[in-house]
Amino acid sequence: MLLEQTHQKLIAMKLFGMAQALKERLDRVDHQSLSKAELIGLLVDDEWLHRENRKLTARLKVARFKERSACLENIDYSTSRTLRKDQVLELAQNRWITAHQGILITGPSGSGKSFLAQALAQHACRSGFSVQYLRLPALLTQFVQARAQGTYDRLLKRLAKLSLLVIDDFGLGALTELEKQDLLEAVEERYGSGASILTSQLPISDWHEYLGGGRIADAILDRLVHSAHRIELSSRESMRKERSSLKHAGQSAR
Repeated sequence: MLLEQTHQKLIAMKLFGMAQALKERLDRVDHQSLSKAELIGLLVDDEWLHRENRKLTARLKVARFKERSACLENIDYSTSRTLRKDQVLELAQNRWITAHQGILITGPSGSGKSFLAQALAQHACRSGFSVQYLRLPALLTQFVQARAQGTYDRLLKRLAKLSLLVIDDFGLGALTELEKQDLLEAVEERYGSGASILTSQLPISDWHEYLGGGRIADAILDRLVHSAHRIELSSRESMRKERSSLKHAGQSAR
């Protein structure tokens, strides 16, 4: 009876991890010899892990990653595409995020830019950083909607609070003057307070022309390119095609 009351009180105090583990640990044979301090320590660990998992689930939901399999462990270094493992491992330390720097990933279609960007971003998410993944067209659409709804400033503030913003498919389509201004506002709001990852088929040397030149292009690139880490991928064979072949091969093996 006392155990049940304790269990209910833990739930009432929203100590769900501890409540779930309480009966289980007391019933375990290998726990019978534990001291009270050891048992309490394990229960506290259970609660801490439960809360960390809930936070991670929430961060992953906000991030909205498109590639669920994108993680550092699944990065393919065997394909010849000039991807250096030592550079990826260095970036995995996340010092670039705390320093509010950026990563610019360029390369042809199918070279694995989006996968690499999301793998690094998911690692950051699992390390406790707030992240959101967006294709550039989707980001620009958010600005259109926010302007129509009168929530433009709120959108800028929300983007500014993110530890890491991933902008995929930069440079795919022409930008209007208003879209360039929106992009500048987003970049300016985050400059010095957040990190970013950009992927693009365009080489960085063509970005100024893509943005139409002039002061807006100068301002955007000054904030994006300055002190950013660069990864230039090259691939003769599409990584999407290769992953699809491996998937089908695995299904056939079954």
